[in-house]
Amino acid sequence: MNPDFKAFSDGELAALTLSGRQAAFAEIMHRHQTPIFRLVRGLVGNADEALDLTQDCFVSAFGHLRKYDGERPLRAWLSRIAINKCRDWRRRQKVRQFFTLGTAATEQEWEAAPDDSPSAHDSAAGKLELQRLNAAMADLPAPLREVLLLRTVEGMTQAETAAALAISGKAVETRLYRARTRLAEILAEP
Repeated sequence: MNPDFKAFSDGELAALTLSGRQAAFAEIMHRHQTPIFRLVRGLVGNADEALDLTQDCFVSAFGHLRKYDGERPLRAWLSRIAINKCRDWRRRQKVRQFFTLGTAATEQEWEAAPDDSPSAHDSAAGKLELQRLNAAMADLPAPLREVLLLRTVEGMTQAETAAALAISGKAVETRLYRARTRLAEILAEP
């Protein structure tokens, strides 16, 4: 008889998975796939790519579960993997764009290219505003966008965000302030 894995902590689920109970990892995925998908979707701007990257994140997490410290928040660890997957994806996109365009664009030009992919939300009234906000967030440098998404969209604490990004709590504070300030500037532009 299978135990009710919902009652176990993330650390216990990780330990059970490592002992061969794959159903425990299914519970980990069930708990964390939606927030990880939202994070990835916010970072890459494309729902289809986000779905693939989210799956890659969990495949990687399963393969590296021995590196997870069961005393720490699993969501922060998974977020770190997801962010790294997104960074790798973005680098691959830049290389593809370079060869597709056939020009030697600078890294600054690549970073400045807005992500104008359509919004996943279908509400007609807020769709334009949401697209405007998504475009403004796409204009933020990756370090600021990552902190903003983790803290405001995913609701992670400062400590969890710091752990996910492997930076200090003070760096999280500073980046969040800069992200909000820059976002307000972008949205204030006509």
